[in-house]
Amino acid sequence: MAVAITRQDLSAAALRQAAVRSRDANAARRMLVLALVLEGQSRTDAAATCGMDRQTLRDWVHRYNAEGLAGLVNRRAPGPTARLLTEQEAAVERWVEQGPDLERDGVVRWRCRDLQERIRREFKVSLHERTVGKLLTKLRFRRLSVRPSHPQSDLAAQAAFRGASANW
Repeated sequence: MAVAITRQDLSAAALRQAAVRSRDANAARRMLVLALVLEGQSRTDAAATCGMDRQTLRDWVHRYNAEGLAGLVNRRAPGPTARLLTEQEAAVERWVEQGPDLERDGVVRWRCRDLQERIRREFKVSLHERTVGKLLTKLRFRRLSVRPSHPQSDLAAQAAFRGASANW
């Protein structure tokens, strides 16, 4: 059974003009094939003219009937769902801002694998090390970091050493 274009708000000429104005080449091609069908060409010939299969044309006719010109544009895939909630991401952001605790985290500066372990411990969520890096990028952190200082370093001794070496 042939699928008919039931939407009559645009004529074949109006579909062609919309195709000319469109910046999406695929949507424009779909508008042109619909214009050919409205002008009376067979579905097989119209589909072959625009480089698609007859079944594909049928699918686009269904979408055009249901949604109009907006149905001819490719839709973005939704993508995977986020593994961390927004509150959990905010907690990770606080962790990075505050820095690690040597006794609790066992490190003096964060690496992705250290954050990965803490996220697994705190939230029971297993993330890949690269995913943690992408999360840090999303939270607008950079790879550059201050060189860590040893937790048992003596700042007064360092200042005295700098002062003594300046006299040379």
